[in-house]
Amino acid sequence: MGFLPSMDLTPGILIKLVLASVLGGLVGLERELHGKPAGLRTNMFICAGSALFTILSEMLAARAGGDATRIASQLIPGIGFIGAGSIIRSRGSVQGLTTAATIFVMASIGMAVGGSFYWTAVFATVMMVLALSLLGWTERRFALKRELRHYRACGPEPDLLTAAVMEIVQQQRLSLHRLSSRRRDNLFELSFDVETSSDQNTAIVRHFTEKKFTCDMSLAGLEEGE
Repeated sequence: MGFLPSMDLTPGILIKLVLASVLGGLVGLERELHGKPAGLRTNMFICAGSALFTILSEMLAARAGGDATRIASQLIPGIGFIGAGSIIRSRGSVQGLTTAATIFVMASIGMAVGGSFYWTAVFATVMMVLALSLLGWTERRFALKRELRHYRACGPEPDLLTAAVMEIVQQQRLSLHRLSSRRRDNLFELSFDVETSSDQNTAIVRHFTEKKFTCDMSLAGLEEGE
């Protein structure tokens, strides 16, 4: 009966795959709830896939001999490639670093599960969820997180508009990333990019409104056609 396939799906392997999927799902759920690109399914697949590669590495080494870490060691450059794809650079602002770091850590958690380091994997997952949730709340609560925003202010007098821009930049201690101007109908339009927190963004919009200038804002790099 040697032609029959061996029953390699043992209860231990099944538990590892289920646990890796659950741990990946916990972190993925937190990312999904906050609208991040690498959400529930992505983190589940990465964690379960890393666990499976680690399991296969041990099984193949036991069956055919060789280094048990050979396949698992190739996960690091592979996950690095996926993480690099999640990073977006636009106008001097780098986005997606947290997502890339999350992918990297989820792969390590999956490897820990595949290597039977269950409590290590569970503890790392708890730390990940707490860090993503609590630190994200802290950044929002104390306006620590800054984003590169694109502003367009319009007014009839270019000198007054330019002075208004320089005034708010100095008041909020901001650094201009880009400044450009153009004529639009009978108005003068001034566009500029600055890294601001949510509170600073509110202050900038209020500043131009009080001075009777129109002002709109968008996240830099997300404008149509750019």
